[in-house]
Amino acid sequence: MPVPAKINIVTLGVEDLERAAAFYAGLGWRRSAASNEQIVWFAMAGSVLGLFPFAHLAEDATLDPIRPQGFGGVTLAINVSTEEEVQPALDAAAAAGGTITKPATRADWGGLSGYFADPDGYP
Repeated sequence: MPVPAKINIVTLGVEDLERAAAFYAGLGWRRSAASNEQIVWFAMAGSVLGLFPFAHLAEDATLDPIRPQGFGGVTLAINVSTEEEVQPALDAAAAAGGTITKPATRADWGGLSGYFADPDGYP
């Protein structure tokens, strides 16, 4: 039986659960009622974002709880509807406590893109 080609939940290991939750709430995302003091959930379009303490997530996955330094090889993408929405989205991320890692820039493929990192460094 093949594995379904879908991702239902993305869980980020975070250092400070409430700080991370406040950041995503600052983007205008609604915290799910299923959240509790151990994990925070945000319902998204077709999937769920989970925030869980880094050490606990590593333990649950039976992996070493060593946080990688620098780029971890994964980005989370948010596509906005128009190019005019890119800069306001980056501004909102910065206002919520994120760090702009790449300002709005015309891409080789013609679109406009930028990057921000959340308080735990996830781009």
